[in-house]
Amino acid sequence: MTTGTTTGETVRVLLADDQQMVRTGFRYILDAEDGISVVGEAGDGLEAVRLAERLRPDVVLMDIRMPGIDGLEATRRLAGPGLADPLRVVVVTTFDLDEYVHAALTGGAVGFLLKDAGPALLIEAVRAAARGDAMVSPQITVRLLRHYSAARAPRRGHSGSGLTARELDTVRTVARGLTNTEAAAELHVTVSTVKTHLARVQEKLGARNRVEVAAWAYQSGLMD
Repeated sequence: MTTGTTTGETVRVLLADDQQMVRTGFRYILDAEDGISVVGEAGDGLEAVRLAERLRPDVVLMDIRMPGIDGLEATRRLAGPGLADPLRVVVVTTFDLDEYVHAALTGGAVGFLLKDAGPALLIEAVRAAARGDAMVSPQITVRLLRHYSAARAPRRGHSGSGLTARELDTVRTVARGLTNTEAAAELHVTVSTVKTHLARVQEKLGARNRVEVAAWAYQSGLMD
């Protein structure tokens, strides 16, 4: 599986959006940031898949509504369940619709941003994805995770799935959208400890990323 970049390495990004102006704007923002480089652009879903498979970028920023195949199908082809070496895809869209969020996350996306989120969040989402973390626009985090979990299974009281008390505390911070640094500060532990807890949680839950961990928290009733 793809491993994230390490300190000092440049994060390679592929832009996939059918609007040239959007791609130009994103390129301007990202190329101006130290440690991030846009390595390709695609104007439709099929081109996005071809370029991503050829270039193997660290992060793909994927629009939803595109010609050829839409961004949701392109995301499934690049990051979906069962792939031996999935890419890290962050869906960036104008459309704040629950069904899009659900389809993107079940299709393997590690992030979901609205295009009006602003440059700072865009950069943060790219860096988070490159590290193997996930990020969702704060204004829709709780709503989308509740929808995502409800769509997967009926709500039930949480069993913990063998998680320790400290691991459950870590899950709660993830479900609230906190970064590893923010979680470490709240739990009064090191960032390394948070990463260790999260890795164990993902192994115990069979979750591929922190979005699925957060979804489990809402689905199981942990966040009630």
